[in-house]
Amino acid sequence: MITIEPDDVLVVVDVQYDFLPGGSLAVAGGNEIVPLINQLARKFTHVVLTQDWHPADHISFASQHPGKAPFDTIELDYGPQVLWPDHCVWDSHGAEIAGTLDIPHAQLIIRKGYTRGVDSYSGFQEADRQTLTGLGGYLNERDAGRLYVVGLATDFCVAWTALDAAAGGFDVSVIEDATRAIDANGSLEKAWADMEAAGVDRVKSGEILG
Repeated sequence: MITIEPDDVLVVVDVQYDFLPGGSLAVAGGNEIVPLINQLARKFTHVVLTQDWHPADHISFASQHPGKAPFDTIELDYGPQVLWPDHCVWDSHGAEIAGTLDIPHAQLIIRKGYTRGVDSYSGFQEADRQTLTGLGGYLNERDAGRLYVVGLATDFCVAWTALDAAAGGFDVSVIEDATRAIDANGSLEKAWADMEAAGVDRVKSGEILG
């Protein structure tokens, strides 16, 4: 069993309508993890949320690149970029955090991907690997203990958040069954391999909930 310490933090990644069934970039089974995340959150004093938050003309949208389709990859100044269906547009229903997420004691929402020309999977820094969100500073100022990452999607925003947390010196676990993946072109297998190599632990909710 894993004991959650008072300074541990649950990081809930992108549980938003556009990533749930019926959304424009729905992750299969995304709705299934919400009750589990709610259960887990009750074990934590500290919970933070991330929220994808894009302008309507965001560079990661396939609609902004004539002749390109969702899930194509292009090269941008900061490297390869997967193109997505329009999703999580400012002030749209799809961008809202799911109403079924019941975590009233969450202390912080970090918005990411709001700059038109840069995508941002990670809750810590944008895809240019230079622009910080401030999450690392917040957690350091609060003397955070181990981070436990859950949410959507395992192979993109969850993995990038966990990897950047580890690179920032945090001890990190991903609660595997409280995530769901897109799994495009081997992305899930690669994400788990990258996280293992970075020292991110892979745990199950039962180890925490009993």
